[in-house]
Amino acid sequence: MKGLTDIDGIIVGHASDFEALTGCTVILCEQGAVAGYDIRGGASGTEEVEVMSPFHIAPVVHAIVLAGGSAFGLEAASGVRRFLEHKGVGFPTGAAIVPIVPAAILYDLGIGKANIRPTREMGEAAASAATSEPVREGNIGAGTGATIGKALGMKNAMKGGLGSATVNLPNGVKVSALVAVNALGDVLDPATGRILAGARKQPGSRKFAGSSDLMKQLGPTGGLGRGNTTLAVVATNAKFSKVESTAVARHAHQGFVRAISPVHTSMDGDMTICLSYGKLTASVDAVSVAAAEAVAEAIVRAVKSAKSIGGVPGLAG
Repeated sequence: MKGLTDIDGIIVGHASDFEALTGCTVILCEQGAVAGYDIRGGASGTEEVEVMSPFHIAPVVHAIVLAGGSAFGLEAASGVRRFLEHKGVGFPTGAAIVPIVPAAILYDLGIGKANIRPTREMGEAAASAATSEPVREGNIGAGTGATIGKALGMKNAMKGGLGSATVNLPNGVKVSALVAVNALGDVLDPATGRILAGARKQPGSRKFAGSSDLMKQLGPTGGLGRGNTTLAVVATNAKFSKVESTAVARHAHQGFVRAISPVHTSMDGDMTICLSYGKLTASVDAVSVAAAEAVAEAIVRAVKSAKSIGGVPGLAG
């Protein structure tokens, strides 16, 4: 299994700053993928996402950018547009070729150096590095500075990261997911509901506080720290319309629900994107079920691959 690059024609590249602890991940679909999206939670940061709406004139997208750096990280998308323009990839307008590149960001300014964020040059470098090789996981790209379990602050948090997984359906249909996990909540084992990683009761401890329980204990003026968001890109080699891709993106959030608790909070900007990049015929419902499964598995893989960095412990040591 290669993860998202199991879908023929989709390639993935990363750029990371391991001193500042930030980075970006670029998914290239240069022939144009039919896309849909869905946002949950109250703290999203995005650019050009409306091009994926069924009501928008743009028929396809040519890349997706996931970046750290909060709103500053959206700058990385301009580097990807520049990279694709130089290759002649984009939407023909008559006067110029315009690459269609939606972007979404997560907040990683609480770790590393907050004054260094993904730039246009970093976005271009990630696009240039894109490959069909197995997707790298853990502390890489948009997952470089990702953290989870921040209900008791960063001192009690654990390392999030990037994960990717694929579910195979009959007749050659594949459904893959890539997820940058930077949740407020804890990451769970979907099979048992047991916390795998998340808010710890004390720094240095591996005893979990239970972020959902902590949230229920808050008074009317209480609040949890901002600075979260989990981002997922699902891709399939099935042929779907924008409406159908949007339906898959919506159902993919079920993977978040299975593997993160609490999820879709007012401090998370959780987002899913579905890319239809193939010609096979498949049921939207079947692909939706597989998408949720792939997303949940990718979330678990992200935290299991995350190493300790910046004083934040990871499951991978």
